[in-house]
Amino acid sequence: MGALLDAKALHPGRSAAKHLLAMARSNDIPDRRVEDLLATVGLSDVAGKRAGQFSLGMGQRLGIAGALLGDPGVLLFDEPVNGLDPDGVRWVRQLMRSLAAEGRTILVSSHLMSEMHLTADHLLVIRKGRLLADAPLGELLADGSVVRARCAEPIGRARLAAQLPGARVEGDSVLVTGATVESIGDLAFELGVRLHGLSEERASLEQAYMELTADAVEYGADSARKAGVR
Repeated sequence: MGALLDAKALHPGRSAAKHLLAMARSNDIPDRRVEDLLATVGLSDVAGKRAGQFSLGMGQRLGIAGALLGDPGVLLFDEPVNGLDPDGVRWVRQLMRSLAAEGRTILVSSHLMSEMHLTADHLLVIRKGRLLADAPLGELLADGSVVRARCAEPIGRARLAAQLPGARVEGDSVLVTGATVESIGDLAFELGVRLHGLSEERASLEQAYMELTADAVEYGADSARKAGVR
């Protein structure tokens, strides 16, 4: 396993090349691997520059090179894009995808929901040591998706909502969580309810996360009110 836990965990006086060489030789990895990885992470032109002079993004690249030294099948990245500019974030995302496409397992610990939405294909949500979810991204988002069925007739809305546990009427629409457009359309047809619109509003990963952890949030609005914070 290769890991990137803290990109700053290096000797600031060493060059990028010497930093990787020290790691390679202490783990019986051929020196030629260093040159290959410097090219992979885009640091060949600054291989002789002291790591202590690197920007945050360059430091992350060097840390990733270190994680890849042993050509591991499993990689663990802890907050790999934290503090990076948009170009750096995109580069890390594309690298992780390419590594996964090679058949490697990429484990990422992150609190950036929007980035995980773009990067991950399977998610684990852990809160206070308790596993709250272990599911593919699509499945996790589908649980929080809402189907909106627009119907101009109040009687039609009432008939449709009566057949759908948990459905609620909002304006000229019936909203159903966790259903599919196809199933609602079929039901409306069977009931003879005329629909004027049928769409799915998918939840964001942040929304899905907040729903999963709602009972475990320590510093939400309710806890603040209980503590007398205004």
